[in-house]
Amino acid sequence: MICRDFGAPYALTLPVSGHLPLIVNSPHSGRIYPPAFREASRLDALTLRRSEDAFVDDLFAAAPQMGAPMLAARFPRAWVDVNRERGELDPSLFDGPLPRGANSASARVLAGLGVIPRVVSDGESIYARRLPLREVEFRLENFYDPFHTALAALIDDTRLTFGSVLVLDCHSMPSHPGNLSGARRPDIIVGNRFGSSARQEISATVGQLLGDLGFVVHFNRPYAGGYITEHYGAPSAGVNVLQLEINRALYLNERSIELRSDFAAVRTRFETFLSRLCAALPALLPAADSRPGLAAE
Repeated sequence: MICRDFGAPYALTLPVSGHLPLIVNSPHSGRIYPPAFREASRLDALTLRRSEDAFVDDLFAAAPQMGAPMLAARFPRAWVDVNRERGELDPSLFDGPLPRGANSASARVLAGLGVIPRVVSDGESIYARRLPLREVEFRLENFYDPFHTALAALIDDTRLTFGSVLVLDCHSMPSHPGNLSGARRPDIIVGNRFGSSARQEISATVGQLLGDLGFVVHFNRPYAGGYITEHYGAPSAGVNVLQLEINRALYLNERSIELRSDFAAVRTRFETFLSRLCAALPALLPAADSRPGLAAE
């Protein structure tokens, strides 16, 4: 089941004019499900989308207009999860021995949520049978690798230009811990790997800006940041990465995965957040205005 119907693996939207030391990343909002993938799955189309961070890319679509490039996966998380280590492979999913060096014992793999997921986020198995090993090579080389190559290049280029960079890694989360029951989660969780992926003043400012717009903001629990935050975050080297987990109930009908009628108003709040964050960047990333001519670039 090698699908070749995705087209480009990601969408990269660059600023038309101006440029800031800010990158917006949406790794789980891809919503292209080719027929061959759907036919190989035992799930209906709606259930297959349970792991998708639906429409998060739309919430932040104004970022390039404000000077921040935006990278968004076009393939779904159920196909390849780029917020996983490349070698996090589930031995129960494939019909042969895994490549040497595979990390098959991580907590995420054991939960069925490796780089090629075995289950969707509510625990239902995606496939009716094991996948051929050639799927590993195909998906990693044609989807995972290009996405991370693009993200790494954005980070490196921005850091070289400005001296430092802030990456917002944008996700969504279920409104409640399990099956829409129990206590509702906060509106947004800001993850910084407990201080290791971004400077504290940056994390605090992002939380404050979101709080000023009426969002209930928590930090790190239960989402401190995944592979992208952990792998790329290096504050001492000028790379600050924050994971934003947005409560889906703010803008989405979680059962039907359809936008709420007030989606435009919620998106406007995030646009205001981005605008205020952009205005705060010179103070947050002082290296950004220490190099001549960059502010007018």
